Amino acid sequence: MKKQTKTEPSTDIVYGIHAVTESLRANTGNKLYIQDDLRGKNLDNIKNLATEKKVSISWSPKKTLNEMTGGAVHQGFVLRVSEFAYAELSEILEKAEAEANPLILILDGLTDPHNFGSILRTADATQVAGVIIPKHRAVGVTPVVSKTSTGAVEHVPIARVTNLSQTLDKLKEQGFWIFGTDMNGTPSHKWNTSGKLALIIGNEGKGISANIKKQVDEMITIPMSGHVQSLNASVAAAVLMYEVFRNKL
Repeated sequence: MKKQTKTEPSTDIVYGIHAVTESLRANTGNKLYIQDDLRGKNLDNIKNLATEKKVSISWSPKKTLNEMTGGAVHQGFVLRVSEFAYAELSEILEKAEAEANPLILILDGLTDPHNFGSILRTADATQVAGVIIPKHRAVGVTPVVSKTSTGAVEHVPIARVTNLSQTLDKLKEQGFWIFGTDMNGTPSHKWNTSGKLALIIGNEGKGISANIKKQVDEMITIPMSGHVQSLNASVAAAVLMYEVFRNKL
């Protein structure tokens, strides 16, 4: 007898109150599935928004929604969406040029969708100009990323590039200073955050890859005095994004 495996959620859905609301607002929704015994204010708000955006609604049992999301916490709302539209690198550069002291975030081989979603949430809160991720050996925008980002995925431009090294060269040509994160480097509170900044956040386990490290202008470290010697990737990214944001205020 074939062993049953837990089904992975389809990549063309988002779920949860915030992710569904932001996707509907961004006009990327095709069909909305609502748990048939749901009641309350959130139901009315999302149902009205779907009607306004002319998105059809299917009232479905909780079991169906559980199957669609692979058992994830969907809060009674699942939205079938168009394929995620990644931004072009040129769009992010254009947006950055229009800002004073812009920050572009580069994720070097991040694999955890929860980390990616959390980073996007903070990136939206701190007005990051855009996020760049590699096409290969890294997590892309998935339903889990959308849910964890609480809708920020619709507001932060995300570009997927084939070659990170070449992308860093382009950023340097545009006058960006490239910063990395490391155990040894300039303490974050002494970081000069004026000018055009590109900050690289490395893989959860291995950090920044060796070839990319060679292109970094300066390493930044987050001072720590506890027993743990490293922070979660999304937490480290958040600390540094807020350091740049704080200096803009």
